[in-house]
Amino acid sequence: AAMFRITIPNRHVAVVYHAGQLVGVLPAGRTRRRWGHRYVLVDLRERQQVIPPQDIPTADGLGVRVSAVARWAITDPIAFLEVSQVPTDTLHFATQLALRESVGALAAADLVVALRRLDVTSAVDTATRQVGIATLGVAVRDIVLPHDLRIATAEVITARLRGAAALETARAETAALRALANGARLLDEHPALAQLRLVQSAPPGTRLVLQVGGLPEPSDD
Repeated sequence: AAMFRITIPNRHVAVVYHAGQLVGVLPAGRTRRRWGHRYVLVDLRERQQVIPPQDIPTADGLGVRVSAVARWAITDPIAFLEVSQVPTDTLHFATQLALRESVGALAAADLVVALRRLDVTSAVDTATRQVGIATLGVAVRDIVLPHDLRIATAEVITARLRGAAALETARAETAALRALANGARLLDEHPALAQLRLVQSAPPGTRLVLQVGGLPEPSDD
């Protein structure tokens, strides 16, 4: 049979067919191409797909809009070409379904915190493996809360910050009072320190008369 050479790029494979029948998969590199064979190039590199926002009711009946980004790559080029006409639709719908199930089990009040730990990658990957796709990760992209819930969330955060500020102020005041009490006790135990403190705090030019056993007194002389 007549042949000529073709080059399959790095991180690609070529699925080969002859007379409508699968022949095999060729790896990247330079290879001979047989006459009458069809070569379908498949890109194995990682890629991303944006999952558009969808309205999802929470466990307590409030609707939120959630969008996501899925990272994926082809791991089975034959399944990718033969199982589904549009394999990426499987990724799209599997991600939407997994998000709907996970978010629908949450109460609206817990949604913002819980979504940070939400992991639907395994569930999506189980579905996409059937069409030759490995789901490498699914990340929540945007969360749009109802207007009333956004206001309530902002109020909770504001109250939490105000409480933290008040607690910090109370701690500072307590520390200041503790320092004053320690200083007063130290002066009571060591009268000479009280005399030295008075000398240091007197205005320039003031004459002081030191008394043995007592505090210094200003002099009029």
